[in-house]
Amino acid sequence: MAVTPAAVAFDLDGTLVLSETRNRVTWAAFFARYDIEVDEALLTHVTGRRGHDSISELLHLFRGRTIEQLAAEIWEVEAELDLPPIEPVRGAAELVRRIAATGTPLAVVTSAGWGYTETALAGLGVAELFPVVVTAEDVHTGKPDPEGYLLACSRLGVDPADALAFEDSLAGVAAVKAAGLRCIGVTTTQTAEALSAADAVVADLTQVDWPPSGQLAAL
Repeated sequence: MAVTPAAVAFDLDGTLVLSETRNRVTWAAFFARYDIEVDEALLTHVTGRRGHDSISELLHLFRGRTIEQLAAEIWEVEAELDLPPIEPVRGAAELVRRIAATGTPLAVVTSAGWGYTETALAGLGVAELFPVVVTAEDVHTGKPDPEGYLLACSRLGVDPADALAFEDSLAGVAAVKAAGLRCIGVTTTQTAEALSAADAVVADLTQVDWPPSGQLAAL
């Protein structure tokens, strides 16, 4: 990068931890309860977003049900499933530690809730390295709205134009770019072509040096 970022933000699911397969299985099982045909477009629509926001836009498919009822039902479905364990994205903890060691402030901006986020970051062994954590409960409007990333930059005291974020979903990349940050897409859940709105794309976080070098240094 022409200038090393003043701050770095990470999405959580699909960016730091491999949980999107679990999320997709849960959503597919939930839709199956209502005989809703599941395709890639529908799963992409709900990926990387708050469940409440996704449901609100799909409420017409669930006649007679409220957003709150459906959100609770998703949690019920998840509890009933035998889901694979959450694992780290390759290189995630190592990259977070390298960035933190340079004194660059870090944030997490996630569509997940606080309890889950706290547990996931603790599992990675990096919870103490994030002075700012923005979760689903902290914003009025979730991704692809930029509110979460703007809030993170405000709390870190940096201009969004001077910050960098890592994201794996279409909604996440859209939120980053709308907030004015530079974006590196991580292809854990989407193809490089799907994440073409990002400034650069990597397969996982082992491909990111810090301070940035190679292609990333030119952003």
